Amino acid sequence: MIDLHCHSTASDGEYSPKELVALAIEKNISVLALTDHDTFDGIDEGKNAATNSDLIFIPGIELNIERTRGEFHLLGLGIKEPSTSLIKICKNLQAGRLSRNQQIIEKMQQDGFPVSYDELIEKFPIPTLGRPHIAAYLVEKKIVKKRQLAFDKYLGKGRPYYVDRSSANLYDAIYAIKDSGAVPVLAHPLSLYVSWGKMEETLSELKEAGIEGLEAWHPGTKVGEAMRLEELAKKLGFFVTAGSDFHGPNVRADRKLGHTTGNRKIDDKFYFEELLPNLEKSN
Repeated sequence: MIDLHCHSTASDGEYSPKELVALAIEKNISVLALTDHDTFDGIDEGKNAATNSDLIFIPGIELNIERTRGEFHLLGLGIKEPSTSLIKICKNLQAGRLSRNQQIIEKMQQDGFPVSYDELIEKFPIPTLGRPHIAAYLVEKKIVKKRQLAFDKYLGKGRPYYVDRSSANLYDAIYAIKDSGAVPVLAHPLSLYVSWGKMEETLSELKEAGIEGLEAWHPGTKVGEAMRLEELAKKLGFFVTAGSDFHGPNVRADRKLGHTTGNRKIDDKFYFEELLPNLEKSN
């Protein structure tokens, strides 16, 4: 059992990188990729925690990419050393997050909510602070009872305090990932909000742009959809990955480390037969 997509406290996960590695070892996971949003800050801690264990630790990242419709997230798996280009992208995305968070809090203050940006960053002093942290803050302030309610009422797209996130250019992000010794993988493709009638054309364009892998197996898809994505991936020349997109039970209770679509355990083949040969090619 493996997992090629999960998050720690370096971004919006519940467990520190060290705790995440310990949990993976406890659950007999053999390969774990840490893919925090717009940051590689947790990689060293995760790598050190995996030392002297049988766990294969994959340093990774998840970048938000420019798109007018849906969400476009790009994984970088197998980072050897963050390149200057990747460091620059992360700094820009983190600056955008800071501005976005300030705008959200300011809008809520203007409508009379007892919230403070200083109080928020004191509680979550991390560069990748985002809406999940604001949602937790609103629960603590007793403005909502649960985090999901914060999104449903206030923070989700189309809600009164939603602010667009910052994003990276696709070609810049692909270059930065490859320049860091990693391989670019399209995360949860259905988040692109592309119809099945246009999916092959869209994926073909992304393959041509330089994306090498496709995360066909993700908890946000149904089993039949994942199988269909895997077929398309093979047809177009992508390698296929699978992940849980794990954040922790108090953030996303429906996602379990080492499990993916349909609560299936993630097969080792997605590392040893799919990802690993492509990581070796990138050397």
